[in-house]
Amino acid sequence: MRYCYTQKLKRIFKTMVILFVILIDAYPIFWLFTSSLKSPAEFVVNPSYALPESIYLKNYAKAWSQGNMGVYFRNSLVYTIVALVFIVILSITVGFALTKMEWKGRNLVSSYFLLGLMIPVTTSLIPLVKIFRSIHIINTGTCLILTYIVSGLSMSIFLTTSYMRALPNDMFEASVIDGCSIFTMMRFIVMPVMKNCIVTVVVLQFFYKWNDLLFSMTFISDKNLKTLQTGLLYFEDQFGTKDWGAIFASVSISVFPLLIVYMFLNKKVIEGMTSGAVKG
Repeated sequence: MRYCYTQKLKRIFKTMVILFVILIDAYPIFWLFTSSLKSPAEFVVNPSYALPESIYLKNYAKAWSQGNMGVYFRNSLVYTIVALVFIVILSITVGFALTKMEWKGRNLVSSYFLLGLMIPVTTSLIPLVKIFRSIHIINTGTCLILTYIVSGLSMSIFLTTSYMRALPNDMFEASVIDGCSIFTMMRFIVMPVMKNCIVTVVVLQFFYKWNDLLFSMTFISDKNLKTLQTGLLYFEDQFGTKDWGAIFASVSISVFPLLIVYMFLNKKVIEGMTSGAVKG
């Protein structure tokens, strides 16, 4: 009887701790979204923790149009999606070549890509600026997309090679015997089997690229080419005074895609990071 009582107390304590941690994590997001719905007068009269008296959607309209968040959002979306497409294709093909194909120097190439994980990103800024300036693509979306692709390959290749090593070679050998070309094998065998790994790469790289501030500030000076995070940095100056409602609305706009991606794909990410993907 005493044992059951002790176990019950432990469960209650664990539940309270979990709820407390959830509250700490969730409250800032809740406060951000509720603050974005307040009218300008509420920021002056009411305390910061007070709930909005009504839903004031003009903050989002003001942020989207006057704050130029619509342009910044589109730029971030285009740069991120284009980079993700190339990252997924290159990481899957390179991972397949490094783990399932026999050729001289593959261990050296694999070590070369892993070396990229140990090099700080900031050390590449000055060389990249010189390279992009010499080929006349500085201050363009192209230089930012290329930087996103290159900076995301090392981690993505590391994930795909770790995942592919667990795949049985018999599956690929059987497909070759059946007459599959390398492209057919990649499309109908490798890609479906690597689904969880692909989702993991997409989600992780999406977070990194969407939240990028360093590269976009370094390479982009044109206002119409800036990303969302850079736009948030200079948002205050566009209004002259601090329009807190519009500022909170702008931050909420930048957070929405991250929350949506995480809510729909977090299970796949966990599966991709933990499973060996050995399909029967």
